[in-house]
Amino acid sequence: MLIGASLAVCTVAICTTAQVRSSRVRPQFALPPPEAPSVAVAATRQRFPVHRIYCVGRNYADHVREMGADPQREPPVFFMKPADAVVANGAAVAYPPRTANFHHEIELVVAIGRGGRDIRGPRALEHVFGYAAGNDLTRRDLQHAAKQRGQPWDTAKGFDCSAPVNGSP
Repeated sequence: MLIGASLAVCTVAICTTAQVRSSRVRPQFALPPPEAPSVAVAATRQRFPVHRIYCVGRNYADHVREMGADPQREPPVFFMKPADAVVANGAAVAYPPRTANFHHEIELVVAIGRGGRDIRGPRALEHVFGYAAGNDLTRRDLQHAAKQRGQPWDTAKGFDCSAPVNGSP
């Protein structure tokens, strides 16, 4: 039995264990699934698939101070952006809606090419595919309001086109 559901651009298919074991499972989507986000790989015709975007905030002391916090007392914070927030090198990025305080920060993008779990520090670089320059776009007014309410930063950090990648892994 195959059960399918589609919400906006998210497509979910649930299969029985027997169907998963057989390679004949071909979901019938109600809508065509979106193209998987990817980034061009330098000097090749290949593309690097973007599955998740993990981000670290408060990891640069000068910026922590600029944001009004104490880097000695405020630990780094981890958050995610949706994979489809990636914008290809050279693409135009429109000023996002519902903000009057739009910021950008240059970031080092680390493309993870090999999965793993509980990876020890000395082996971490074995999992890196490559590096690129990126831009973390933020609607600061929405971020500030979310922080005040103790809510996640999703609307401030994870909007359309909020993760341009300038370069390639």
